[in-house]
Amino acid sequence: MKAPQDIDRTRMVILPEQEHGERLARVLKYMAKAGLESMLLCDNANKFYITGRIFDGYIYIGPDGRVSYFVRRPSILEGKSVHHIHKPENILEIIDREGLGRPSKLGLELMQTSYATVMRLAAALGVDSFGNADSVMLSARAVKTAYEIQQIAVCGMRHDRVYSRIPHLYHEGMSDVELQIEIERVTRLEGGLGIIRTVGQSMEINMGSVLAGRNADEPSPYDFALGGAGTSPALPVGADGTVLRAGMSVMVDTNGVFNGYMTDMTRTFAVGNLPQRAIDLHKLSCDICHTIEDMARPGVRCSDLCRKALDMAAKAGAPNLFMGHNSQASFVGHGLGIALNELPVISLKTDSILEVGNVLAIEPKFVIPDVGAVGIENTCAVTDDGPMRRLTNAPEELITLVS
Repeated sequence: MKAPQDIDRTRMVILPEQEHGERLARVLKYMAKAGLESMLLCDNANKFYITGRIFDGYIYIGPDGRVSYFVRRPSILEGKSVHHIHKPENILEIIDREGLGRPSKLGLELMQTSYATVMRLAAALGVDSFGNADSVMLSARAVKTAYEIQQIAVCGMRHDRVYSRIPHLYHEGMSDVELQIEIERVTRLEGGLGIIRTVGQSMEINMGSVLAGRNADEPSPYDFALGGAGTSPALPVGADGTVLRAGMSVMVDTNGVFNGYMTDMTRTFAVGNLPQRAIDLHKLSCDICHTIEDMARPGVRCSDLCRKALDMAAKAGAPNLFMGHNSQASFVGHGLGIALNELPVISLKTDSILEVGNVLAIEPKFVIPDVGAVGIENTCAVTDDGPMRRLTNAPEELITLVS
């Protein structure tokens, strides 16, 4: 993606023309599968996917496949398919005037949009029958283009640079919150946008989490691999103010969001010496991650990957510590891209089959009571000719934090 100073601020679509066409073709393919003749999109992640930018307004894909943009802000956007509006009730008049095709069964984002907004949009476009556009868009976004994978790879390189600084950010007596603040500062200086988009209205997180000692065993209400109590019931996840002391593990699980796409990476650090059990399980996490990276090829079922990970944890005598202890996650990995939690998901409950271009965060982790969490997480892309391509490449071994 171009640097901000090189972008034409008045153009609606700032993606390369071929890239824009490839994405629209995927969307139309899944619209047809879902039986939707038209869609109206207002979620920021979906608008970014189709245009490469965020704006206040709507994208309308009509019955003939033409795409129109209904913009409230910014007012500088121009183009033959750009129509400036004050409210959604203006849309139908423009559709009729421009011959864009009235919708019959309309796709709306039922997961990401409030009931009141859904009903208002349906009324504004004169439809009483609508389907779920979220499933269409998540399916389209699940397989990344080469351009998208390159954007994620850029995030991975920057993310790696941030993690290389972590040992130098530590000082004796600091808390997990203080360490996380320093990591976030370095991330922002590296170009991090400071925002993580998620799918679903009940998913909330800051720029990631730092889990130290017993806090790694604290369950969270959110559907993350591990929890942490957080510093307030207002955001009960992640660092809780634990002072970093000898014998603790410190798991750093942050997101690298530098250009609208993201990588997800976990590395584990040690304060002083950890018990041999923690060292062994950290190595097992690396082994599981590498095994999944090798197995995850086109045509493989995600449930088979999860089953393999569970089998490896069980053979090591640690099934009760795998993916949590007090509360265990039901997945070992997840898709990501524009949002943190995209498709597919590596779990026993999914029948998803891998395709070339799937990008997954693989995170086999263990929680050891009173010591903390150990393990790694890598963001990887499914290729057509071998093991996954790893997009996060920071050193995976346990690193001891020294003042």
